[in-house]
Amino acid sequence: MIPDDWTPHRRDDGELLGWIHPEGEDWVAVDVLGRVASGPVDWLDAEVALEEVGLAWLADAWMLEGEAPGPLRVRFVEVTPSDGETIGRVVVKADDFGDMQRPPTERFVLPWPAPARLRPARPGDPDGRTL
Repeated sequence: MIPDDWTPHRRDDGELLGWIHPEGEDWVAVDVLGRVASGPVDWLDAEVALEEVGLAWLADAWMLEGEAPGPLRVRFVEVTPSDGETIGRVVVKADDFGDMQRPPTERFVLPWPAPARLRPARPGDPDGRTL
């Protein structure tokens, strides 16, 4: 559940970028996955951190560890933060490279905030195109 002292931060079009919450005399930015996006900073710097992170990364390939012998290339399907009535979740699917003719790929439902085993792709990770 999102704590009461977390303030939503939205883009100009109203899309949620994350939250800003107090930490001592400073503020900390948290992205939509529930991950820290800044250290303790002033309010404006926390806003800038969320603006810089944005949401474009949701379209990127990520890696999910622990579901296959090596990291599994996945794409986001859903990110639903916890609220007063709903338990949050992050849903990803095995990357199908946008192929609409193949059967649906396996989906994985993860807790929100997202676990560390869901991470951005790094150099050397499987690209899904080579066997």
